[in-house]
Amino acid sequence: MKKYLIVGLGNVGLEYDNTRHNVGFQILDRLAEKNELSWEIKKLAYHTVLRKKGKQFILIKPTTFMNRSGKAVRHWSLKENIPLENILILTDELHLPFGTIRIKTKGSPAGHNGLKDIESQLNTPHYARMRFGIGQEQKAFDQVKFVLDPWDENEQEALPERIELCVEAIFSFGLEGIQNTMNRFNGK
Repeated sequence: MKKYLIVGLGNVGLEYDNTRHNVGFQILDRLAEKNELSWEIKKLAYHTVLRKKGKQFILIKPTTFMNRSGKAVRHWSLKENIPLENILILTDELHLPFGTIRIKTKGSPAGHNGLKDIESQLNTPHYARMRFGIGQEQKAFDQVKFVLDPWDENEQEALPERIELCVEAIFSFGLEGIQNTMNRFNGK
C-alpha cells in the first residue's frame, strides 16, 4: 500500500485554536471529521491514518510547536518509510491573498520558521507544500500578531469552503499526483 505523510502545521494549545497560523491543523481536523477519524497523541504529533482507494494517508499535527515541526516530519517519514515525494506540508502563507491555495514541489521557506525547520531536518527543500493564503492588504502591520490573531468575521465566513477545497487537494495529491493537483488547485 502506497503511503503519504500529510502534515498540518500549527501550534498546540487553546490560545492558538482558530488562528491564522493554525490553518494546517484546521484543514486536517476537517479531513479527520469528514472521515470519522480520531486523533491519538503519539511521538511528537497528533496522529491518525486514513485509507482511501488503496492508499494510506498518515496525518500528523506536530506537537512540537510550529518552529520545531521538522522533528515530527523527520520522525514520521523515517518511521513509516515515506519518500520525500509523498510528503505534503499544509501551512499558512502571509504573502498570498486570503484563501488562495498554492501547491509546489519545492521552494524556499519564505521566512516561515516551520518550513525552515522542516527543510533543515529533511536536509532538502524538495518536499511538497500547500500554502493557504492568509494575506492582508495592509502594508505596515505587526506580522507576528496578525498570524497569531483569530480569523476575522469575513474570513471565518469564507473559511469552511476554502478548507473543503484543501481537503480535495490532499486527496488529489495522493490519488492523482502532484502535477495534476497543482494544475487543478493552484490559484483557486
